[in-house]
Amino acid sequence: MTIRQPCPPGACDCDREQLLQAPGADVRILTLTRQEEKKLIARLEDLKSLQDLERMQQLMYQQLGIRVHVAPGHTEVKSMRGIQIDIDPFPGLCRKTRQAIPAAIRRGMEKRPEIAYRLLDAHDLFREG
Repeated sequence: MTIRQPCPPGACDCDREQLLQAPGADVRILTLTRQEEKKLIARLEDLKSLQDLERMQQLMYQQLGIRVHVAPGHTEVKSMRGIQIDIDPFPGLCRKTRQAIPAAIRRGMEKRPEIAYRLLDAHDLFREG
C-alpha cells in the first residue's frame, strides 16, 4: 500500500504522523497520493449529472473515509458560490485537498449547470409556494 508523502513541516494541519502512530486508526485517506488526488480532482471537475456527483460522494466515503456534503446554501443561491460544500473533519486529510475537493465540484457544476438545478430541485427549492 502506497501512502502519501508528508506535507512540509508547518504547511498543513492533517496530523498525518499522529494518524500513522494511532493503533487501529483509519488510514485509508493516506492512500490518496498526490497523483491519485489529481485524478480525483479531474474526475470531480468532469461530473456528468447529480447522480454522478452522489456516486462520487459515496466512493470517496467508501474508499477514503471522506464525507462530503453538497447542498444549497442558507441564503439565496445565485451562483455556484451559493452551493454549500462541506467536508467532515477527518484526521489525515491534507489542508490543500480539503480545499481542492469543493473547488473541483464547483468547477464541475459550472461546466454543467443542470447538476446545480437538479440539486436545487432535490431540495424542493423550485417547488411552487
